[in-house]
Amino acid sequence: MAHLTRRTRALLAAALIAGLAGCGTANHSEGAAPVKKAAAVPKAAVAPPGLPGMPPLLDAHDVYAADRPNRLSPVVKDFPSRVYVPNTNSNTVSVIDPATYQVVETIPVGVQPQHVVPSWDMKTLWVNNDRGHTLTPIDPATGVAGKPVEVHDPYNLYFTPNGKYAIVMASLDRELVFRDPHTMERKKTVPVSCYGVNHADFSADGRYFVVSCEFSGELLKVDTEKMEVIGQQKLPFQGAMPQDVKISPDGKTFYIADMMAHGMWVLDGEKFTTPSLLPTGKGCHGLYVSRDSREMYVSNRGEGSVSVFDFGQNKLTKKWWLPGGGSPDMGGVSADGKVLWLSGRYDAEVYAIDTATGKQLARIPVGSGPHGLAVYPQPGRYSLGHTGIFR
Repeated sequence: MAHLTRRTRALLAAALIAGLAGCGTANHSEGAAPVKKAAAVPKAAVAPPGLPGMPPLLDAHDVYAADRPNRLSPVVKDFPSRVYVPNTNSNTVSVIDPATYQVVETIPVGVQPQHVVPSWDMKTLWVNNDRGHTLTPIDPATGVAGKPVEVHDPYNLYFTPNGKYAIVMASLDRELVFRDPHTMERKKTVPVSCYGVNHADFSADGRYFVVSCEFSGELLKVDTEKMEVIGQQKLPFQGAMPQDVKISPDGKTFYIADMMAHGMWVLDGEKFTTPSLLPTGKGCHGLYVSRDSREMYVSNRGEGSVSVFDFGQNKLTKKWWLPGGGSPDMGGVSADGKVLWLSGRYDAEVYAIDTATGKQLARIPVGSGPHGLAVYPQPGRYSLGHTGIFR
């Protein structure tokens, strides 16, 4: 009997609790003060999903949003500010202190260094010794060069946006070689039918990249994840020699410099249809986006000038001439965005140009054949390669 009483009590208690819970729920709809829901937080523009493993864009409307003035990553913020200049004919790298416009060191490297390339993780600068078939690592914290790594025909070097692979532009080998981004061990070789692969840039979502083929006047479209060529076209200009490649801030348009067509090809990367030509100047060669993403500096190597393209207005708005001429080639923009640095390919010199006025600030003697110089450090979260393409 006592056992039944305990059981009955337990059942009654459970029923009472359930009843109270039900009453509590009912009271909210019968005059009790309603519980206020938290206000929805408006969502910022989010970029669509990109290449697996790729850090998402900070702004869906601007691929360069992470490159604002002096927004240095914790990885690079303590590195000394330097300009690293590969001297193709001297087999050296000249190191310039931008504060004094003086060469503070000359580093011996391999045969025919073409570009100085920041690694994806931004911890290493790789010197592309094209005919020496090596990459020389430089520690940007100390400026000390390390042991060269054997890599065949490294004319230029890029990194996939997820940091999974380095991509060697093996120009004379006619190959795109996907390698381990740290050890440079070969992972996949992609033969190409065009001649002279040299420069590239990636789509906003990182899923493909566009490559220029200098010596056959062609463009390639390559699937990043599959590591396959998915498009190829001949440029509609006899003797075309495409060079640097850069995507617009909104990610809709690719610009390809052409030193023989003397202008930029304007390409819809998604459709990959025939591009149109925008004349800029003789020997159009290098393309560099301003820190506010509003303009792009275009070096015209054949006439000693820099054209300024306004993305918003979709037109050229200014042209800056180097006093006494010159051969402005490859380079980059200072961390604060105030100075454009360009190598003088045929004049054994480097130019520092004020981005507000276009005036030459300095002309610095370096070794013979200066080419793909890197301004370092620069703002951004990771590097896509070349002389510094940061996202």
